[in-house]
Order: sequence, then structure tokens, then C-alpha cells
Amino acid sequence: MIDADLAALYGVTTKRLKEQVRRHPDRFPRDFMFELTSEEKFGVVVNCDHLARLRFSPYLPYAFTEHGALTLANVLNSPGAVQVSVQIVRTFVRLREMLLSNIELARKLEAL
Repeated sequence: MIDADLAALYGVTTKRLKEQVRRHPDRFPRDFMFELTSEEKFGVVVNCDHLARLRFSPYLPYAFTEHGALTLANVLNSPGAVQVSVQIVRTFVRLREMLLSNIELARKLEAL
């Protein structure tokens, strides 16, 4: 997810979000988040209408993986971030359950 989308979900400004990322660099390794290149930013802006406001921004946005989004929620510690972090955990637990059930279903079909 892009930093502006996460900031809106967490109820903070993008500036505050980026500030917290800079203050806690050890919590955000490359597999948790990265800064988009100019070309990637252009592609995101062109393909995502809700990000059109980023078109003329001089700053490159950050992109976060699910682990980065959860870590960010814990760093921000705003009421919105706490609620979203709980939902993220529930979503991934549910996805894991669905994946396991599909594996079981695939095994049963193979056995037939």
C-alpha cells in the first residue's frame, strides 16, 4: 500500500507517517517498505485515480508490504492505527485458514 492510503486509514497525515518511518529505520527493512522511483510513482498515479493528487508532489511515496503496514500501525499508535492493526492480523489469520483449507481440498481431490 502507498503511504497516503495508509495515512488515511490510520488517521494521521502522510507527513507524520513518513516522520515516524524516518525515526524508526530499524523497524522498516527493505522487505517491509521501499520508496517508489519516479517512474513507479508515475505508473501508480496514472493507474489509481484516487492518487491523482500525488502527480505534482515533489516527494516520492513509500510503498508498504503487509508486514510494513502492521509495523507502521504499531509505531504510529493512533486510535485508527490500533484498529487497523487488529484488522490486519485478523485478515491474515483468515487468509492462512483459507489457504490451509484449499491445500486440504487439493489433497482430497488428488486422492480421488
